Amino acid sequence: MAVDYAVIIIYLAGMLAMGWWGMRRAKSKSEFLVAGRRLGPGMYSGTMAAIVLGGASTIGGVGLGYQYGLSGAWMVLTIGLGLLALSVFFSARIARLKVYTVSEMLDLRYGGRAGIISGVVMWAYTLMLAVTSTIAYATIFDVLFDLNRTVAIILGGTIVVAYSTLGGMWSITLTDMVQFVVKTIGVLLLLLPIAVIKAGGFSEMKAKLPTEYFDPLGIGGETIFTYVLIYTFGMLIGQDIWQRVFTARSDKVARIGGTVAGTYCLVYAIAGAVIGTAAKVMYPTLPSADSAFATIVKDELPIGVRGLVLAAALAAVMSTSSGALIACATVANNDIWSRLRGAVSRGGGAAEGEHDEVKGNRVFILVMGVAVILIAIALNDVVEALTVAYNLLVGGLLVPILGGLLWRRGTAAGALAAVSVGGLAVIGLMAAYGILANEPVYYGLLASLAVYVIVSLATRPTDAAVLAAWRERLAGRGADTEEPVNEPATT
Repeated sequence: MAVDYAVIIIYLAGMLAMGWWGMRRAKSKSEFLVAGRRLGPGMYSGTMAAIVLGGASTIGGVGLGYQYGLSGAWMVLTIGLGLLALSVFFSARIARLKVYTVSEMLDLRYGGRAGIISGVVMWAYTLMLAVTSTIAYATIFDVLFDLNRTVAIILGGTIVVAYSTLGGMWSITLTDMVQFVVKTIGVLLLLLPIAVIKAGGFSEMKAKLPTEYFDPLGIGGETIFTYVLIYTFGMLIGQDIWQRVFTARSDKVARIGGTVAGTYCLVYAIAGAVIGTAAKVMYPTLPSADSAFATIVKDELPIGVRGLVLAAALAAVMSTSSGALIACATVANNDIWSRLRGAVSRGGGAAEGEHDEVKGNRVFILVMGVAVILIAIALNDVVEALTVAYNLLVGGLLVPILGGLLWRRGTAAGALAAVSVGGLAVIGLMAAYGILANEPVYYGLLASLAVYVIVSLATRPTDAAVLAAWRERLAGRGADTEEPVNEPATT
């Protein structure tokens, strides 16, 4: 394993070096949070694909292939479809808004009254997303170095927190681009063909496995529908995804680059399912489907290649973890703390001195990163944590966000009611039906939609001046400054 260890150590050292390099570039808030809004199509598509294809898509995607066959690709397919929908229908408008967070978009659309509640919901989502990604380090480092779970989480989490804190989005962009290349080589170009060959080819796989393993809908219609509801719609509204859209140099880059990334996700989804199916042929009685990836890598790949593929899995986890971490910190600082600080300032109790935006965001990444590591150590069930995150996101925020983009008659009161009722309904239904049940997101989303429409129609329409300013921003005008919309004055 010495060669494999060397590959991994070089990779991890490279991540830290890029964090240091990114620190030298991140001199302003725009540079630190959204890479100066300067990414071209190549880097944009690579980093976007990297953030959406994390440990769940790689290790979990192979596990679903092991359990269900080719239909196990549906989870990652729905992620790709969501990214395609975002890129084709919404990304250009989102990029032209020139904001930093989803809550700032809601403030701009509804007149500055929807931000803090939506910010709390989005913060909870990004926090749990970062936690689930951090937990995945335990699986990978256990295979690599036979490390204790807690030590593995601390090691992986510390590296991500370090380079994210140093350079912000520039560091994350550079590391994600490397991680995209490593994933492409490790999973698509190496592990996929090797797994199929070791399993005896597709003809041997079909001969040894039940026919349902090759049924495109074998995983079940209800499961596919739930994946669409959670992951496809989740891609449309997540702060971690929108923050990458904000890095695009132009709305054309956001649209074209995102379409390329979404298409790449579809290919990656099929590859993971095929690898899992091949693993089922070679190891028909594994105790856990999620161990299929680690088992096939450890037992079937040659020295050196094994290290590169494990680096690819590590890259997948790190890209999602770092993206979720900076999103969590951005929401915590810009949507929650800045508003509270502004309220204190208006009350005459703010501290003196000019607020350092880059330093402040760097501190928040560090604090959120430490919190994520501690929660990951204490939490055991990744699936439940991820389900809670997406249920809150979709149930609480999908309707007011898409309603704001698509329905002129939506009002601030309707948006606030939709966030509150949808979020509370999801929490209550998870308590009643169980966290992993489908009913919470179904009924929570319906409740949010009903309340949004009813309250919006029952209240006064949004002020014409607010809508006029909104249309100006959607058209790419009226955003001459890089400061976020409706940010409280600093002291």
